[in-house]
Amino acid sequence: MTSDPNGLDNAVRNLSRLLLAEEPLGATLGRVAGLACRTLDACDVASVTMINDGRPSTPVPTDPLAQELDIVQYRSDHGPCLEAYSVRGVVRGTIPASGERWPEFTDAAEKAGVRSVLAVPLAAGDRPVGALNLYSLTAESFDEDDEETAVLFSQQAAVACANAEVYWRTHSLTEHLREALESRDIIGQAKGILMARRHCTSDAAFEALRQASQHRNVKLREIAEQVVYVGDLEDPAS
Repeated sequence: MTSDPNGLDNAVRNLSRLLLAEEPLGATLGRVAGLACRTLDACDVASVTMINDGRPSTPVPTDPLAQELDIVQYRSDHGPCLEAYSVRGVVRGTIPASGERWPEFTDAAEKAGVRSVLAVPLAAGDRPVGALNLYSLTAESFDEDDEETAVLFSQQAAVACANAEVYWRTHSLTEHLREALESRDIIGQAKGILMARRHCTSDAAFEALRQASQHRNVKLREIAEQVVYVGDLEDPAS
């Protein structure tokens, strides 16, 4: 079953634009899965499996069916997407002929009306990041042309996924660092106020903040903000 070469060309251009997109990782993965579905005629639903700390997940499938089939594989620890990721190679299967190979997945796929599956590993350089999962409800099997197209597509998709993952991981780390610095500043201001009002040391001022935090079951930063606002450790509820 030959895929449209113009469709692949358009998909690759779209993926190239994703390399520069500053959007949430889930949005990027959803776009990748959607582009894969539109690029291969045999594909009806698709998903991207991401592996983080050895744990697979399907953030944004094109259809709930794809996520359901992925979850069956995660629970049984067997299936085309996990195999493609682990062996770093393309995996094709037909339903129900794959019953001995992946019994739990095949049973779920057959009940859902899936007739064939194609899983392609996603790797950025030497680093595997996941797998692209393509399911067909209409085609008896994915052919060699589909496989070739999927491989070409996955090479670009892997870079887009990896870049998005790194971008948002860095973004999250930066936000946490910013919040930590802001918390340190506000706590420092609160300590200064208490030292001036109570004529105590820096350590004593911090201990007063810590005890108030524990006593009121409120975060230390919130206690510090109250001190900066009211000028002391008065309990606003009292």
